[in-house]
Amino acid sequence: MCGRYAVSQSADDLADEFGVQREEVRERLDPDWNVAPSKKVYAVLTRGKKDEPEEPPVRRLRTLRWGLVPSWAKDVAIGNRLINARVETAAEKPAFRKAFALRRCILPADGFYEWRGEKGEKQPFFIHPKQGSLAMAGLYEIWRDKSKPEDADDAFVWSVVILTTDATDDVGQIHDRMPMLVGPDDWERWLDPGITDPEDVTRLLNPAVPGVLDAYPVSTEVNKVGNNGPHLVEPVEL
Repeated sequence: MCGRYAVSQSADDLADEFGVQREEVRERLDPDWNVAPSKKVYAVLTRGKKDEPEEPPVRRLRTLRWGLVPSWAKDVAIGNRLINARVETAAEKPAFRKAFALRRCILPADGFYEWRGEKGEKQPFFIHPKQGSLAMAGLYEIWRDKSKPEDADDAFVWSVVILTTDATDDVGQIHDRMPMLVGPDDWERWLDPGITDPEDVTRLLNPAVPGVLDAYPVSTEVNKVGNNGPHLVEPVEL
């Protein structure tokens, strides 16, 4: 699974890296070295405009709440449990199948954390790409809060879940699951809202490539969500 990660790049830097026009950056977040569920996170997605339906969809950088809230949910609390979705079953699960077909995205990250060891003595590791940013595969939903007027700023909650897959050998020694990564050559097709058939979407997902990630132990300070700062990703000796 992926329950914590880091994003230190600015919105403008991420827009440049992921091919998003600056005018499509809607909100800017502070650098966060301890991103946890229910926090706002950056997501790259391709979407049209309601007031310009004849125009082709455009790639955007948005902020979404981490923890998917399906459109049929009674409240946002369900999102606290839906932070990861197994790629092997996402196309079939009621909470994810609609988003799998229609609302796919990429979550940029510097890297993610995983823990190894016995309960009470687990050691955190920071797992990061040898080059560039991570492009984690995600699904997003838009939930309508019916207790609020439709024109209220917070009437719609945009939320996201991270797809996970079997870990590669270089990560598997720490944890048997890892985020599903999307290579640059696949970004356009993965984000394309015109590809809706579940079988076609599944074919876009390639097995993780060994040798592209590095991992090292970091301080247990990352265990507490309230701790933050670049020191959390500095290596420590065991």
